[in-house]
Amino acid sequence: MTTQSSLLSQVEAGVAWITLNRTAQRNALDIPTLKNLHALLDQFNADPAVRVVVLTGSGRSFCAGADLAEWAEAEARGALETYGWTETAHALMSRLYSLEKPTIAAINGTAVGAGMDLTLCCDLRIAAQSARFKAGYTSMAYSPDAGASWHLPRLIGTEQAKRLLFLDELWGADRALAAGLVGEVCADEQLLDVTTELASRLANGPTFAFAQTKKLMRESAQRSLPEQLQAELAAGLLCGRSEDGNEALRASIEKRPANFIGR
Repeated sequence: MTTQSSLLSQVEAGVAWITLNRTAQRNALDIPTLKNLHALLDQFNADPAVRVVVLTGSGRSFCAGADLAEWAEAEARGALETYGWTETAHALMSRLYSLEKPTIAAINGTAVGAGMDLTLCCDLRIAAQSARFKAGYTSMAYSPDAGASWHLPRLIGTEQAKRLLFLDELWGADRALAAGLVGEVCADEQLLDVTTELASRLANGPTFAFAQTKKLMRESAQRSLPEQLQAELAAGLLCGRSEDGNEALRASIEKRPANFIGR
């Protein structure tokens, strides 16, 4: 396990675990944390030993969003609009969303504002029963600033997104599951085991094909159906020529489980 000022990370059996570790601040995101997390994601994306990335939080909160103490300090010196939090957060959200490896948010507690937005950038979301979700923007007379206005309508539909954003409701895990904000809810004490099982399944899968699938889905909104079919054809050719593609064919012929290596 490696330790940075605000993050813990370790890689085990192809799974990279990143834990937000500012417990006293409820894992709020200051600029150093945003930059450290971005650097870790770059590192893990380039590491062939990493097949899946899991993001979670220490203590009782997943992430309280932007660090309001840092925000207040910037405002006090007249630099609220220029001190760089928003640009740094946007770069991180884009990096997490575009990561080639599958990503899982293991949501262990409250996810507010940009903390909720971090979970939205992940491919899959597992919530502990005690997890809570709150946009947190309009209560501060503010509008979304870290991607919620883009992700939420796509994940849960426009009306549910407006309820969450306009009314700033606090959603429990079961409400989040019913709306489609998360894909699974488990008991608090089972979060680690449930996440580990899912991460292991992904890590043992054809992660090159996962990367191509993620890219296809990300870019589909900008294409017509004929254009998307052409993109699928090109991606399929890459998958078919990959080592995993060859292994899948051999395993099918030999009637045995495939052994994927992510290439």
